[in-house]
Amino acid sequence: MLMPQFPILISERLRLRRISYADRKEIYFLRSDDVVNQFIARTQAENIGDADRWIERINNHIDEGKIFNWAITLTGNKELIGTICLWNFSADRKTAEVGYDLKPDFYQKGIMSEALKTVIHYAKEVLFLKRISAYTHVQNNASINLLKRNGFNLQTEIRDPDFEHNRIYFLDI
Repeated sequence: MLMPQFPILISERLRLRRISYADRKEIYFLRSDDVVNQFIARTQAENIGDADRWIERINNHIDEGKIFNWAITLTGNKELIGTICLWNFSADRKTAEVGYDLKPDFYQKGIMSEALKTVIHYAKEVLFLKRISAYTHVQNNASINLLKRNGFNLQTEIRDPDFEHNRIYFLDI
């Protein structure tokens, strides 16, 4: 099954769009900042070239129909303040994983909750997903609360085999 054309998603305060090389400084920040990456198990960017390579890889995966990865922007402002993605689709395209990050200046403002609701709506109404999973660090209370507020439930019987500190949450649609 082919993925639909990459969409721009709009909510009350946000515009979710495709990431571009114009976002390279913000991507570098998100992928190198200690606060942002405190609970994320990923290799941190060491320079702007790492951000460029990440953008290229992500956009290639989008073009190949493997993922959706949006830049989160405030309506009327082009600057990327975070990212949110659907990836790790099942072979039958009925399940996917969500991932997200956000600049600390925008924490505790409901931005990620609004972005997540927008992506869940797209996943349900356009992609017809049946389940979305999310992996988050056991100590990342902000992410855990975000997931719970948006209907995700902790899966106590399964663990992330790659990162023992992660917990897995499911949203059945």
